[in-house]
Amino acid sequence: MNLMVFLLIFITETATEKLCPLRASIDVLEGEYFYLCFPESKLQHSWKEEYTINWYKESAGRQKRINETHRIVSQMNFLEFWPAELGDSGNYFVTQSGKRNFTIQKWTLNVLERNRSSCFNQNHLTTEIQNAGTGHSLKCNDLSVNENDSITWYKDCKNYENERGRELDFKTLSVQHSGIYTCKISISREGKLYHSTNTIRLVVEEDAPETVTLEIVGRNEEIQTEIGKEETLNCTGFLGYYIQEDANLYWWFNDTFPKKCSGIPEADPPICEEDLKKSHLGNKFYFTRLLRIKKVREEDLNHNFTCTLQADEIMHIKVVKLKKGNTQDLPMHIFTTGMILAVLFPCVALAVVVVCVIFRVDLVLFYRNISQRDDTAGDGKEYDAFVSYLKDCVSTSKEEREFALRILPMILEENFGYKLCIFERDVSPGGAVVDDIHSFIDKSRRLIIILSQNYISDRVIYELESGLHKALVERKTKIILIEYMPISDYNFLPESLSLLPSKRIVKWKKDKSLPVNSRFWKNLRYLMPAKPTKSNTKGHCLNLDRGSEGTQPWGGGCDFNTVI
Repeated sequence: MNLMVFLLIFITETATEKLCPLRASIDVLEGEYFYLCFPESKLQHSWKEEYTINWYKESAGRQKRINETHRIVSQMNFLEFWPAELGDSGNYFVTQSGKRNFTIQKWTLNVLERNRSSCFNQNHLTTEIQNAGTGHSLKCNDLSVNENDSITWYKDCKNYENERGRELDFKTLSVQHSGIYTCKISISREGKLYHSTNTIRLVVEEDAPETVTLEIVGRNEEIQTEIGKEETLNCTGFLGYYIQEDANLYWWFNDTFPKKCSGIPEADPPICEEDLKKSHLGNKFYFTRLLRIKKVREEDLNHNFTCTLQADEIMHIKVVKLKKGNTQDLPMHIFTTGMILAVLFPCVALAVVVVCVIFRVDLVLFYRNISQRDDTAGDGKEYDAFVSYLKDCVSTSKEEREFALRILPMILEENFGYKLCIFERDVSPGGAVVDDIHSFIDKSRRLIIILSQNYISDRVIYELESGLHKALVERKTKIILIEYMPISDYNFLPESLSLLPSKRIVKWKKDKSLPVNSRFWKNLRYLMPAKPTKSNTKGHCLNLDRGSEGTQPWGGGCDFNTVI
């Protein structure tokens, strides 16, 4: 009985997973039926636990719970729009409330304006490119749950051959099949008809006709050999794109045909040919026949061994001639030098690889310096990095605030020409905090997160979630983690951070990391976008004890390693 219940749950969850693909950003046309959903397998509950599902929409930086209306209906893991309107565009998320409250999934929904003069919107179509002569199938996306919904296909906004299936199959494509295909699903609800559409641009490219020439692969050749040596002569003929039954490939020498090889070397004659072998590479067919010579004799030298390909009264030949070669032994000093080089080269190559791995950061920074490489030119970004740190005024974060607000910008901005966005320093008060954070992260090439045990709080959680979304989903922003204090357990961080490469974590080691040429600043610059280094000849020191510039650095007198 338990096994049957398990199988039923597994089948239900599998079907739901298929109906609810993971989509971070979704485009839908106004006036069409649409739904958001999440797989039930994402729910965390036990048989006895009670929980509720709540749907929310972000609007003007505020999170507003969605209440059901006649047009917007919530059904457990589905949020249906009957139909979607332009005002529905925005960020949506769904939460589970119970013993634990957590967000299940998030979406960005874009409702596109309908083109009044066409059956589709240019921004709401996908493109598929295929070659002529091959089979293909256009699939209507799962825009509805009911398999019995009526489906109509259109080509260039005209009804296409009364096709009604969810897939439009082409056994053989031609250039004439190129066009814009629209699949329209009709859904009935309470006596009213709604529609969902999916539009695909199909581009069929005609392959250039290839001229088929029956020929022997390779030219006439001379093979250097020695008396008594065994030789195998290869002859391969190209037949085209199908096997011609009347084609034949054979060897000929001394005005006679060689005998067939028996497969038993001791019983074979001195010269014999093997059976014809057929092969194909892709859609091309070949014939191959080998001629085996047990021991090359004096009379075999300078004689013509002729391979002949014959089909449809067309004949091609290839002549192979055996020639006595020079087999002088290598001089001892050349052999010795070659052996030394053969042993030395892998060692040198391995040493170079090891040096490159160990000093890769220094090498990359050196290359950027001499080449004056600039990755920031023309990318439309305003800041090189957005700095996120614990902003709550707790005693454990005092040094962290000093690092974020003074040390980090002083080194990166004044010495290396980077431009940082620090919310507390650069953003004027009075705006919508969530909108400002999202906007400034979007304008930044990197997101620097200064981690400490107390990092996660209400003030920074949105910065982290927004940055992770852009790094893992939109692939627009790269994240740099600075471990400001040693952290033994990362469980306080979101699980999605584990998807980031471990090489993007830079550890701050206080006095050891303070000099501008320390490993910490090199690793940080390596992760930052390449930018021509800003020359700064004005020397000054950091005095972290007083929180200002002075003559005494943190932990001792000012030496030239701490001049920045």
